[in-house]
Amino acid sequence: MPPRPAGRAARRIRLGALLAASVILALAGCAPSGAWDLSGDLSTHDPALARDGDTWYVYSTGSGTVADGNVQVRSSSDGRSWRYEGEVWDEKPAWIDEDVPGVDNLWAPELVEHDGTWYLYYSASRFGKNSSVIALATNATLDPDDPAYEWVDRGPVIASATGDDFNAIDPGVATDDDGTPWMSFGSFWSGIRMVELEWPSGLRVDEAAEPLRLADRGAPPNAIEAPYLVEHDGDWFLFVSRDNCCQGADSTYKIAVGRADAPTGPFVDRDGVPLLQDGGTVLLETDGRRIGPGGQSVADGMMALHYYDRDLNGQFQLALVPLGWDAEGWPELHW
Repeated sequence: MPPRPAGRAARRIRLGALLAASVILALAGCAPSGAWDLSGDLSTHDPALARDGDTWYVYSTGSGTVADGNVQVRSSSDGRSWRYEGEVWDEKPAWIDEDVPGVDNLWAPELVEHDGTWYLYYSASRFGKNSSVIALATNATLDPDDPAYEWVDRGPVIASATGDDFNAIDPGVATDDDGTPWMSFGSFWSGIRMVELEWPSGLRVDEAAEPLRLADRGAPPNAIEAPYLVEHDGDWFLFVSRDNCCQGADSTYKIAVGRADAPTGPFVDRDGVPLLQDGGTVLLETDGRRIGPGGQSVADGMMALHYYDRDLNGQFQLALVPLGWDAEGWPELHW
């Protein structure tokens, strides 16, 4: 048995071990933890996550068999236990059926707060078609128990038709450092596009302007959609869902990201490949029972997404995953 170090040498060894342990713990603290354990009503697809006061809310794609397919609302006091609050409306605005005949349910909402008003963007379309519209409603609060709670229809923001090369669904809105709001959107067709909005209307600045191009896989079926923009330390990150959703346990969805100096791009992935040339660094994909994560949004450092649970016969479920950042400023997600 070797002799024990004595006196000052022993203290130096103990101090060195403590410092090393502290460094390890500090580095571990920089990494995001895994997905939160959730309970309650988690039957959520395309979740839009927001906080109003101390309450978390998730707005999500509606069901054609419930309340005329309107956007669904869930709430949580702690972000972990969720309850169903109902739907935005009992019936869809009448103009939607006129503009997009055959719409069953409203899809992929987005929630944005500006100057005390909540803006709800949502999609009306039919699966596999690009006769679509992104529309807007506004409210003074997200609290269904508040007397001021009422979603007011503000009509269409942008529409697409069979003659267009884009699909007007899956809105994601971000405001730049100058206070200008930008709405990214798109699904398949020509990929992810963008238009400039204005406050306080929340509508387009120029309805005739050609939508900007942010991401494109460059070959049919161009399986990219659900854009969401996040600013971090002066850089902008475009999160997208790639491949195919909505097939239960056979879904191949995954979340990827690109980085740019501005919300309008150009975005490149971690290897420098432009997102307009099929770039995109994959952050989260199928793992075990959790199949095809995607349809993401971000609030308060938390990413909301849906996945298909293999143990529940492929039913879609809500997940909340802390959004972390590595030493090079790239986002991290871990199941």
